[in-house]
Amino acid sequence: MKTSVAVVGASGKIGSLVCRLINESDDFELVAELGSQSDLSEMLPAEFVVDVSLPSVSKLVLEYAVENGKHIMIGTSGWSAERIEKQRPFIESHPDVNVVFISNFSLGAALSTHLATVAAKHFDSIEIIETHGVHKVDSPSGTAVSTAEAIAGARDNDIQAPHADQRARGQLVSGVPVHSLRMEGVVAKQDVIFGGVGETVTVTHTTFSNRSYEAGIMAALRALRTHKGLTIGLDRVISL
Repeated sequence: MKTSVAVVGASGKIGSLVCRLINESDDFELVAELGSQSDLSEMLPAEFVVDVSLPSVSKLVLEYAVENGKHIMIGTSGWSAERIEKQRPFIESHPDVNVVFISNFSLGAALSTHLATVAAKHFDSIEIIETHGVHKVDSPSGTAVSTAEAIAGARDNDIQAPHADQRARGQLVSGVPVHSLRMEGVVAKQDVIFGGVGETVTVTHTTFSNRSYEAGIMAALRALRTHKGLTIGLDRVISL
């Protein structure tokens, strides 16, 4: 029997991709496509909810889904670790509901962040440059925020970020300067640059097509069946 799914933000690029993948799958059934004018009650016939809406409404979607007993996968940008932690008590007060937060559905992005946390232990000078298309509404990207938070969590001491108070030095995220570019002709690219004595190391991930998200989307959606409670990051879903 197929699991019924509602997609919030179904008309967007990622939302359209999610809808297509669900329709092509053997184990899921798309029963509701919610847009900006939809009432959240339209998700109620579904067992699972996928939220790929906007940062300004994602919290409302999460709360409505959880309160109504719907397992939910959130792929909307803007969910920093701090913001997720604020929701943890609410989520844990509904122990029968599973919630998965994914900042980036690309398997390569998850692996790149993992590699960056390995390098972070060996370099004190670390900065991130992330590039997306001109229509991306948030900056820094959710992926860059998650990467910076993971880097900080892997270290025992502060990252060197001289002159961080200067505007051109980027936005500090967990002590890591993050520089955001929004340009035509780009899907997504992230460079994590590590500086040491006489050398630099760069961990780069480039997305050329939204097809790179397909495997991660389906893995995260299926994780709603098996990952109990709160799960944060595609790396937890694919067990990096």
